[in-house]
Amino acid sequence: MSAKQYDEIRAVLEARKRELNERLERITANVRRGLQADSEERAKEMEDNEVVDALGNEARDELARISLALSRLDAGDYGVCTQCGEPIDRKRLAAYPFAAECIDCARDDEIRGSRPV
Repeated sequence: MSAKQYDEIRAVLEARKRELNERLERITANVRRGLQADSEERAKEMEDNEVVDALGNEARDELARISLALSRLDAGDYGVCTQCGEPIDRKRLAAYPFAAECIDCARDDEIRGSRPV
């Protein structure tokens, strides 16, 4: 990959990181706002908070993967599968820029139930 392509990937990752951090700020503010006194409304809000918390967990997980991808970019290891050491297909990186594994290794991990593709 060219330096320009790496710069473009870094920009995409940084933009996604900012977007996720903003989402987490909104989620945190939403959860902290407190619950209503009405028991029915309170039950609904608690249910909503569970959904919001799950969304927050997904955002934190994606942020961690983005941070690792940025670290691999800095180290010069970006685009190389962390499992087999082979290059990760450019189409995969275009669709999933924080991919740490080639599609074959990712599928193997998914089959074993250890990691998402």
